[in-house]
Amino acid sequence: MPSNLYNPEITSGMRRRNRITMTVTPSTISVHRYKGPVICIVLIFLSATVWTFLDCGQMQKIMLSMPRAHSLTKHIQTNASSTISVLDMGISEEEWDRLQKALDWPSPEQEITQLNQSTSPVHTTFTIVGLNETYKVGEKIHVIITARDHNNNLKSYGGDFFQAKLFNLNLKASVYGKVEDHRNGTYTVDLLLPWEGQAQVSVRLVHSSEVIKFTKKYWESSIARSHYYGYFEGPGPDGLISEKVECNLKWGPDGSWIKGNCCCEYKDVKTGTVWQCERPKNLTCDYWVYHERGPLKSPLTPFEKQLISRKLTNVGIPGETQIINILPSTAGNGTTERCRSGLTTPVPAGFYFKDVWKSFVCNTQSFSSPQMMNCLQNKIIYLLGDSTTRQWFEFFQRKMPGLTKINLHSDSQNGPLMAVEWKNNIIIHWRPHGLPLQFRKMPAADLHYISNEIDSITGGPHVVVVVTIFAHLVVHPVTFYVHKVAGIRQAVVALLKRAPKTTVIIKSGNTGLTKNELGNDWHRMQLNTVLREMFSDVKGVVYFDVWQMTSCHYTPEDIHPAGVVVSNEINMLLSYICPS
Repeated sequence: MPSNLYNPEITSGMRRRNRITMTVTPSTISVHRYKGPVICIVLIFLSATVWTFLDCGQMQKIMLSMPRAHSLTKHIQTNASSTISVLDMGISEEEWDRLQKALDWPSPEQEITQLNQSTSPVHTTFTIVGLNETYKVGEKIHVIITARDHNNNLKSYGGDFFQAKLFNLNLKASVYGKVEDHRNGTYTVDLLLPWEGQAQVSVRLVHSSEVIKFTKKYWESSIARSHYYGYFEGPGPDGLISEKVECNLKWGPDGSWIKGNCCCEYKDVKTGTVWQCERPKNLTCDYWVYHERGPLKSPLTPFEKQLISRKLTNVGIPGETQIINILPSTAGNGTTERCRSGLTTPVPAGFYFKDVWKSFVCNTQSFSSPQMMNCLQNKIIYLLGDSTTRQWFEFFQRKMPGLTKINLHSDSQNGPLMAVEWKNNIIIHWRPHGLPLQFRKMPAADLHYISNEIDSITGGPHVVVVVTIFAHLVVHPVTFYVHKVAGIRQAVVALLKRAPKTTVIIKSGNTGLTKNELGNDWHRMQLNTVLREMFSDVKGVVYFDVWQMTSCHYTPEDIHPAGVVVSNEINMLLSYICPS
């Protein structure tokens, strides 16, 4: 729960419950309740907020609309009949149109009724066009993918989700290839040959077009697939009582989740995000203390479950497995571009060779432990997001001697976390993003929205802010993700205005282990598209695309990448902080 839902005096675990102040909205009005005596003062903030008092025990807050450059009147109809406007998302109509074009993905025009009509990983094949005996480093090969159904019939439409790469396990080398959909059942990939030696092609059918069709249907709806719990604790007739209720996100006029004794609503006044919990039977809404992940519930029909079964998901397809021989070339294969903001991410963005990532974006370095500390000397690092940035925090702990973790009396998985290296004056923070969040039980007061957290950072040349947000949002509507990113972008722009020398890095999402309707790489790739597009015009920001780094590596895909991948991510990060 965002920190500004509480009295600033309360800093941990809501221990002093008799003094808690939270924004509880039984309808659309934010009400702050005070348990003790309160002096009624009328405060008027002319720029944004008017405060009025209902009586000496309650205070009503009325948010005034802020002027905007565009008329945000466009509405988006979801499958659950809730209407979302571009005003809700916090963007312009023009930007929403641009995002829709970037997210466009072809789908079958008609629903299939039999499994054998879907794309088959057994009958779908790839071929290498005009395969030569030898190539030179820097040349490309052209691959054609031909989709067929389970009856070995050619598919006449696109929309299948493939992943392709070139690899050599002995050299621990690999490179990502972008698949182009020609929307007629054929797909092509141009694979760069970046290393000397041998290589092979690998193509996987991650999901058929039929799976993507219903994946889109549920994603665009407001059907709740991810569930959460809230714990309320407070005084009862015989001592402290605790109540556990269901909670979820409220998004759109009708919300996405309604329960019988609804509801305690907690609206963050800066971001506009509304979290709601079932009303406890014995306690009031003021006594919300803990948040906890709940179950993930599949909305799929029995037939849809067949289409996304394991034997049809993330399966390598047959094709030409000949060894490709690559000879050295006198032409350069790399970049001397200094790592900085404003650089675009090409395809491929780099490649692995002997487990070291060679970037085509900018000139990266490999940092030893002493070099890491030298780079981060006198720096404050804020790692904001999810457990993938917590991996970075843990990496620094392992690799930097003298980096001491400070006991904040918080859970090591949930955070917030802080570590200090006293000799070189290095401070590293990690904090998860706010709700919705599928973490184990934790104090609701420790959940801060990223945009609010950035607003509290002074910034400067000694400050590095890293932001990622993707894994916990794949089970919520993409319109809500746009809303979250718009708020983060606004906070980043404000930070760079007041402190333009601050280093701000937006880290993309990565591939993951799960390939089901509750979270898969197609979801994550689409969120990456939104994140990249929405930060493309923000000057002074580094967009760090780790998707290709996790997609093509030989280690098993996981939402938490293997240590060797994280090590290469950190080298890229430090190359932006301390460019050569």
